[in-house]
Amino acid sequence: MRESMRSPCEESPKNENPEEDAAATGHQAKGLEVKDFCTTDSHSALETEGAHGLGGPVAASLYLESCHAHGVVPASCLLRQGNASELNLRHRGLGPQGAQALASMLASNVYIKSLDLRDNGLRGAGAEALAGVLCKNRVISDVDLSENQIGAAGLQAICAALALNPTVQKIQLEGNRLEEQAAQHLAALLLLHTGLKSLDLSYNQLSDLAGETLGPALAENTGLTELNLSWNHLRGPGAIAFARGLEANIFLKVLDISHNGFGDAGASAIGEALKANNVLEELNMRNNRISVAGALKLGLGLQVNQTLRILTDIQVSRECEDLVSSLNIILPGLCIKSNTSRRKDWPLASTASQAASAPRDSGLASNVPG
Repeated sequence: MRESMRSPCEESPKNENPEEDAAATGHQAKGLEVKDFCTTDSHSALETEGAHGLGGPVAASLYLESCHAHGVVPASCLLRQGNASELNLRHRGLGPQGAQALASMLASNVYIKSLDLRDNGLRGAGAEALAGVLCKNRVISDVDLSENQIGAAGLQAICAALALNPTVQKIQLEGNRLEEQAAQHLAALLLLHTGLKSLDLSYNQLSDLAGETLGPALAENTGLTELNLSWNHLRGPGAIAFARGLEANIFLKVLDISHNGFGDAGASAIGEALKANNVLEELNMRNNRISVAGALKLGLGLQVNQTLRILTDIQVSRECEDLVSSLNIILPGLCIKSNTSRRKDWPLASTASQAASAPRDSGLASNVPG
């Protein structure tokens, strides 16, 4: 039974009947109940400027005032932002206070579509400030909050804001030390946000329990097309539960679950999923503790699957070469990538054409289907 969700930008309910409020808003999700994170600054800026938003000197002036109020040094590049659609503030050391100062300007900015705040030490408080922005701003569609240690509390605020914001299509949450509790908020988001197309959760600490939570949510999700869960701890029952979610999903096209611990049981479950899934086009399962027996079980699914075009090979032993050769005969259109050690800053190729244009030393197979 889902509980009613209160977003980080909603005022305290005035209706004395909470059931009517929940029905009126239509936004319900377990685990997304958070306090009001919207600041007075963001409310007043939006109310003053309305749909026209802030631009140029006015936005810069508001940002400077906010920096002074929060006792932080302004980012000079933001003062020169003007009407640019991309804002890159990665590695600036903004911290929670800097994020709060930035939020007052972003709340009513109608030009910035891509927001990159990677590696700024935002933590939970900074994430909560940005949640107030995301629940109001209807222009930003691409957000990178990677390597900010936002934790479960910060993620909860972000997810609650995104649940009310259909504009955001891509969010990167790489390297935020997200664990099992965070998986509950992510699952609730997947059930609510059908506009989200790309989600990066790599380099976190999502365990087998997280897999059991995310699997059912993935099965019900109706919008996500790219998901990166590489470098986590999905294994055992969690890996199997996640595979079952993939089996039922009908939207996901690109999936990276490399560097987890799926093992033979997980590989077998993915093989079963591929027998039913007729949407997935690219799968990366590299470094998952899979033996030849597990690879063979996966191969049975590949033999039936009609849509997968790119598979990153599974390193087990020289015996696997026979399996690869057999697969190339059975499925001549399948591109098998070899010896891929994708650096941390490499984006996941979302199309076959992108894979074909990768550098020679990346180890990507050259026989990518057209």
